[in-house]
Amino acid sequence: MNIGFATKVIHAGQSPDIVTGAIVPPISLSTTFVQQSPGIHKGFEYSRTMNPTRNAFEANISALENAQFGIAFSSGSATTTTVLHLLEAGDHVVVMDDCYGGTYRYFTKVASKYGIEFTFVDFNLESALENAIRETTKLVWMETPTNPLLKIVDIAKIAQITRQKNIILVVDNTFMSPYFQTPLDLGADIVVHSVTKYLNGHSDVVMGVACTNNAELENKLRFLQNAIGAVPSPFDCYLVMRGIKTLHLRMREHEKNALQVAQYLEKHSRVKTVYYPGLLSHPQYHIAKKQMKGFGGIVTFVLKGEMPETREFLEKLKIFKLAESLGSVESLVDHPAIMTHASIPENERKKLGISDSLCRLSVGIEDISDLLQDLEQALTLTQIY
Repeated sequence: MNIGFATKVIHAGQSPDIVTGAIVPPISLSTTFVQQSPGIHKGFEYSRTMNPTRNAFEANISALENAQFGIAFSSGSATTTTVLHLLEAGDHVVVMDDCYGGTYRYFTKVASKYGIEFTFVDFNLESALENAIRETTKLVWMETPTNPLLKIVDIAKIAQITRQKNIILVVDNTFMSPYFQTPLDLGADIVVHSVTKYLNGHSDVVMGVACTNNAELENKLRFLQNAIGAVPSPFDCYLVMRGIKTLHLRMREHEKNALQVAQYLEKHSRVKTVYYPGLLSHPQYHIAKKQMKGFGGIVTFVLKGEMPETREFLEKLKIFKLAESLGSVESLVDHPAIMTHASIPENERKKLGISDSLCRLSVGIEDISDLLQDLEQALTLTQIY
């Protein structure tokens, strides 16, 4: 059957238990599995290598991303690390310049120590990617929308370039979720997620995943998943499957609220700039409309003022909680320069536009009137000179 997204999130990988008929797949906590004879078993040997509950989650997310294969990891960062192990010393990676601070930290402070080279460029600049590619370039890594400035990159255009040069294209789809964007359909080779965010959606699991339609890449990633061992627990997989059943409903509410928040901020006298893909003022709005089914729940904006005013504003918010992470049912506010992107050197942050007055909102699914009222009271009470 050609089933829709809402049916997939509830049923893909979620077959009733064959023994009891339980509608919810049981959590398999066993670390090891009995073999009838050496090498003869029921498909499971050791839980790091394969686990029934993890298998169910991997089947679920791969269906949502229109992928043949899903490989789960203990965090989004563990996913990034494992994908980079596809490379060897001397290989080169081109990275979209505006990326998650943890990704930047791993690439520049860890992976670079082992002979992998990185070049960070803005893929939206004419010929920037082509000019950055070398003979040793083996992988292109990008987020779209980017974190935290919400730049949109044309996935199909980048995929055309990487395909011609036999370069692996990895797209971090964390901000959109497969409900709003499916990069594999646009030509990406691997799509990754911090499952911690929208897929789980409830701020109680740290997890990651990579999906692909390439059998050779799947075999390599599956080997690395087992060899490196950064796998999620069965209970975490259960919690994510529980949360993912409402992904389509949550994403609709996130987007609806975020658009109203963005429109409100864009008109506010104390706000300098607003970044949201659903605004006509967004420089890549036309690309977002082409490749995304929605605009997501993240709104980034620049407050008029400097660090003291921004700190005061953040401290006065009540419903928006000051915390790292994003994508859960509750609304969060992040200060990238101090929090999520502090690992990026100050001069690089300034080049990107991550100023001391930049704030990133993860707009939750609360009543929109309450969210707007919270922003209004905090903005009004902040002394901006």
